[in-house]
Amino acid sequence: MQNNDWQAKDPRTLDMDSEKLSELEPMIKSEYSNINGIVVVRNGYIAYERYHNGYDPDDMHHVASVTKSIVSALIGIAIEAGYIKDADQKVLDFFPEYDPADKTKQDITIRHLLMMTAPYPFKDWHEPLDKMCMQPDWVTYTLDMLGQKGTIGTFKYSTAGAHLLSAIITRSTGQSAREFANKHLFAPTGMKEIPDYNMTSFGFDDLFGKNVKGWVNDPDGNSAGGWGLTLTPRDMARFGFLYVNGGIWNNQQIVPESWVEESTAMNPNQYGYLWWLREEDGVFAHCALGDGGNVICCIPEKDLVVAIASEFMKNPRDRWTLMKECIIPAVVD
Repeated sequence: MQNNDWQAKDPRTLDMDSEKLSELEPMIKSEYSNINGIVVVRNGYIAYERYHNGYDPDDMHHVASVTKSIVSALIGIAIEAGYIKDADQKVLDFFPEYDPADKTKQDITIRHLLMMTAPYPFKDWHEPLDKMCMQPDWVTYTLDMLGQKGTIGTFKYSTAGAHLLSAIITRSTGQSAREFANKHLFAPTGMKEIPDYNMTSFGFDDLFGKNVKGWVNDPDGNSAGGWGLTLTPRDMARFGFLYVNGGIWNNQQIVPESWVEESTAMNPNQYGYLWWLREEDGVFAHCALGDGGNVICCIPEKDLVVAIASEFMKNPRDRWTLMKECIIPAVVD
């Protein structure tokens, strides 16, 4: 990959079994019918690319929680640029006007938000996200919720916590996460610039449904930190390739290499800095996962990236099965 135009190559020249890859299409049609686009990148070239359900390469998809992994990269870039001290900086440093009733809040750091180890009052996987979305001020709502019950250091998945990270990017840089990403992440890697679509209403369809476009923001203009970004499958793959390549694009360090390593280092929770971690049959993968089956799966040791954009549906089939059965075995070692 020497320029910003993706080049496709015959899978065989990339040491991939094209017959094995050809099993993907019938399998997707029969068992993963909500997949709209899939891009497989090996050694920096497109080895396989297909679109379904009437979509094409230029169509944007709401990638849901894949957004979180993008926000993670932006935090790393902001630290490197000196806007944020480090991952151990206290969250409340960025909200000096906020007076915490609960002193636990004072100890919560950026790293806790990144690793989902900040305390919240809700049960794990039962976050009342709809409540946040009804607030005029999402940030204060989340700061109020933070630190109640539970202990710092215990894993609890929170989309509101990721939204605080987006607000921290804005507080520290003076730009929304969307603006900051356009300049420091999307433009340098040839990803499409995300325009500002002025949001006038904040109903379900505006935030999660058919009206989602660009990058959803809250009523104060903060880009949604935990979801709401739209990307093409190729741009999803670009982001994955950036991480497989140690944060480098066209010989330019876009995300600090140390940040890529820290973000994807295996730990007991199997969750890095807003990246899901997986080790199975000797294969290590770090994945950006979004509701409905949106995935950027990175397998650095095989120089492999798989990006899958999907139509939202409840309880879609796990994409890892597709990886395990058709894509990883197609790599000829």
